[in-house]
Amino acid sequence: MSDKFIRGNARLAKMLADQETRTEVDAIVDEMQQIDRAYKMGLAAVRHAANLTQAELAERMGIKQAALSGVENREDLLLSTLVSYLEAAGARDVTITAKLGDRTIEMPLPKREGQKR
Repeated sequence: MSDKFIRGNARLAKMLADQETRTEVDAIVDEMQQIDRAYKMGLAAVRHAANLTQAELAERMGIKQAALSGVENREDLLLSTLVSYLEAAGARDVTITAKLGDRTIEMPLPKREGQKR
């Protein structure tokens, strides 16, 4: 074997020492952070649009305020959690919309348990 083993952190440091690679990685990290910020602001914006505090929305969801804060700051949510959040904020007939080429597909999401659609 011509290459000697290099531990992961050392390999990463070596790769990031290359300015072009470092620039690409920094750009990707920055884009991911912007997406995360927009996502977090999106959930809070829904709550603000409904004129609700975290405590009020948490009560409607049947969870504690600290748990709701965690939902708003989480990077990945179950669809059922998102539906619960949106419906507790007053949204009805929650759907996911996707563009596939020139077609738009809408998928209704199931209501929270105990609610009728």
